[in-house]
Amino acid sequence: MKHAVVADRIEAGTYAMAAAAAGGNVLLQGARFEHLGAMLKFLRDAGVRVDAEGRGIRVRRAVKDRMNAVDFETEPFPGFPTDLQAQAMALMCMADGVSRIKETIFENRFMHVPELARLGAKIEIHANEAVVTGVPKLIGAPVMATDLRASVSLVVAGLAAEGQTTVNRVYHLDRGFEKLEAKLQGCGAQIVREREEQAA
Repeated sequence: MKHAVVADRIEAGTYAMAAAAAGGNVLLQGARFEHLGAMLKFLRDAGVRVDAEGRGIRVRRAVKDRMNAVDFETEPFPGFPTDLQAQAMALMCMADGVSRIKETIFENRFMHVPELARLGAKIEIHANEAVVTGVPKLIGAPVMATDLRASVSLVVAGLAAEGQTTVNRVYHLDRGFEKLEAKLQGCGAQIVREREEQAA
């Protein structure tokens, strides 16, 4: 008997946001529409084109088109996943307008904010709510990952930033993303792992 493994909705959502951040046209093979409803609505509200295609999801955004600011809050499934909050915030850093992001699942889930600020993001924290004022562009800079979701949000932001972004302590990424850089390279991203790192 054979069973197909269901695509991981957090990984699929992360690649969808990476495609939206960098712009272009990407087909996420195996991604399930029914598992990503809240996140896909967020992308559509932001002005990203999202369509079911075959056994996957196609994500399209022209780089010249600035995204719309979108408010959202994290919720248990089928609501917006807390594990996509940091990636979504990276998108909102470049949106046109002000977005409010409310974290209702975990405390201390805004550790990526100071690092996004190094790239030029404008974010204010009020308890469990982040107020993000979008900027026309982010500028590459050295940043440091603090946890799995924070680290991948910095990669998402770095893909869209002008210049070079170096994400340090990427061993966090390997706990949740297999061959991240290879998959992004396959979509045309200019991204390399400079050296293997070990957790202290």
